[in-house]
Amino acid sequence: MKEEKKKNKESLIERDGNPMENEIRNSPENDIESTEENLEASDPVAVHKDKKLPETAESEAKSEMEVQTDKKSGDQKSDVDKDGKAETEQAEIKAVDYSKFSVDELINTLSILISGRPVHEIREDVDHIKTYFYKKLRAETEKIRKKFIDDGGSEEDFKPEPDPREEDFKGLLNKYKSRKYEHNKHLELEKQANLEEKFRIIEGLKGLINKEESINKTFQEFWEYQKKWRSIGLVPQSKLKDLWENYHYHVEKFYDYIKINKELRDLNLRKNMEAKIVLCEKTEALLLKDDSVSNFRILQKYHEQWREIGPVHNDIKEQLWERFKTATAKINKKHQQYYEDPKSTLKKNLEAKTELCEKVERTLEEEMSSHKIWVRKSLEVIEIQKNWKTIGFAPKKDNNLIYERFRKACDVFFSQKREFYAENKELQKNNLQLKMDLCIQAEGIQSSEEWKKTTEELILLQKKWKEIGPVPKKYSEKVWKRFRTACDNFFNRKSEYYSTIDQKYDLNLAAKKELIEKIDKHQFGEDVNQSFEDLKNFQKQWTEIGFVPIKKKEEISQRYRKSIDNLFDKLEVDDEKKNVLRYKNKLENLKSVSRGKDKLEGEREKFVGRLKQLESDIILWENNIGFFAKSKNADSMIKEVSQKIDQAKENLRVLEKKIKMIDDLNL
Repeated sequence: MKEEKKKNKESLIERDGNPMENEIRNSPENDIESTEENLEASDPVAVHKDKKLPETAESEAKSEMEVQTDKKSGDQKSDVDKDGKAETEQAEIKAVDYSKFSVDELINTLSILISGRPVHEIREDVDHIKTYFYKKLRAETEKIRKKFIDDGGSEEDFKPEPDPREEDFKGLLNKYKSRKYEHNKHLELEKQANLEEKFRIIEGLKGLINKEESINKTFQEFWEYQKKWRSIGLVPQSKLKDLWENYHYHVEKFYDYIKINKELRDLNLRKNMEAKIVLCEKTEALLLKDDSVSNFRILQKYHEQWREIGPVHNDIKEQLWERFKTATAKINKKHQQYYEDPKSTLKKNLEAKTELCEKVERTLEEEMSSHKIWVRKSLEVIEIQKNWKTIGFAPKKDNNLIYERFRKACDVFFSQKREFYAENKELQKNNLQLKMDLCIQAEGIQSSEEWKKTTEELILLQKKWKEIGPVPKKYSEKVWKRFRTACDNFFNRKSEYYSTIDQKYDLNLAAKKELIEKIDKHQFGEDVNQSFEDLKNFQKQWTEIGFVPIKKKEEISQRYRKSIDNLFDKLEVDDEKKNVLRYKNKLENLKSVSRGKDKLEGEREKFVGRLKQLESDIILWENNIGFFAKSKNADSMIKEVSQKIDQAKENLRVLEKKIKMIDDLNL
């Protein structure tokens, strides 16, 4: 594969100090593509077809150790970079043909690589640049020598002048060697620390033997040690073999000591088998997806999980491994084929980048007249910029053009944003004054004990706060803290108040239950008026007790109404009087209820309407009796209508008494 690189780097978007804006540090020379060389640094199992796969569980264990193989520079490879960053960079790097670079271009490129890239990633580039630099420098010297001889000079007299570029180049090489030394030194210290940590784990495994505690707890500690062991990074290569032998020896000693029974071990083996079957199914599912690069990266993680899963039964071990290996080989083959057709990939990249350009350009055509819109659109453009960075090169002839188009659209967007906020400085000052006024209002009511009313007022103030636009940045945090402090002061006091109210409500609930029991046991005397006074007293006691927990309110109210109704039924009075007494009791209740006057006025209007309807019905029924006298079966019809008239007149009297009782209250 080929790759184009440039000497100069420039940022796509220039920061203007606004925290909502982002930069794209992604010019064409920063686009990186994958090479076969980088892929070989991945999982020692999931590799290209020219690598052999481990064919037994012993090979798997061996591959864990082989992950740590030093390169000439002393670097070590890992299956999958912990944060995924190394994978992405490896998948995007392309080999550069330095033979076409001039001497000056080689020096500039070396300077950029040393300053901008991690030292362990540029070793091969440095070697190639060094080779071609001296090759081209010798070629230039040879041209000068030939010209000197052609001009009449002798070969013995030819002495080339020192080339200052060589001194610059040597200085860069010394800088590279120094950085490489520091990198390797740091790496070795890290490996040594990891080695010491793993030795501490081995000591912990030793301590598990002869522990006087339950087997379950001991096993839990053992599994925690294993989990911690796997999470530790690389160790010195020279210590690796002895370290693993020591570790496995003490693991086996632990199992020998515990003498784990066959059923528990079978359960563990079965659990491992199920986990490996799931991995096989996940790997086979990748074959149905069309993203070869993504599938390859996911496969590396699956191989890492496979190695971390414990052993399975011998009769299924080879079968599972063959299934997993077969799916791995197919994914690797698709991945290799993907990179054998780079033209198709470059074309797809161009289409994807063109679509991102069009998205930003469409954003520029929209009207953005408020802070909220600019915030939302800025987040959208920043997300588009992140997507751009994930796309590889476009075809060589289009790569620079599409990059310039995208950069121009983003530059225009953030330029317009800066202009908008520059023009709105006065508006921000006005917004600051509005928010200061809200702070003063909130502080004025933060000590109030009118909990419901003040809560509504503060919620309204918070709503107004959200509707006000941005304020100057240097005041934003200060004014917000002031407003929030006032709101928090009130709501904290409210929470404290209601936390004590709950206990009081529980006491009220107990008192009401006691009153209901008293009502259920009450027996009336012969005096009806005294009986009614007893009912009034019960109602008065009920009202004076106060609120109960909201969850119990409906239940206790129903019990109370049922007990009062039963008591009314015990009164030895006619239905009409009993009806009037019930309503009188209801009126007494309404006197102590909020908005009781409004409810009574509504009831009075309803009674008046019903009274007029009854009067009209009575007149109609009385007129009808005269007509019935001339018809057959007149007696039965007259009797039925007369009963209706009597009932209506009784209801009429009750309504008149209820209306009079309402009028007598003078609410």
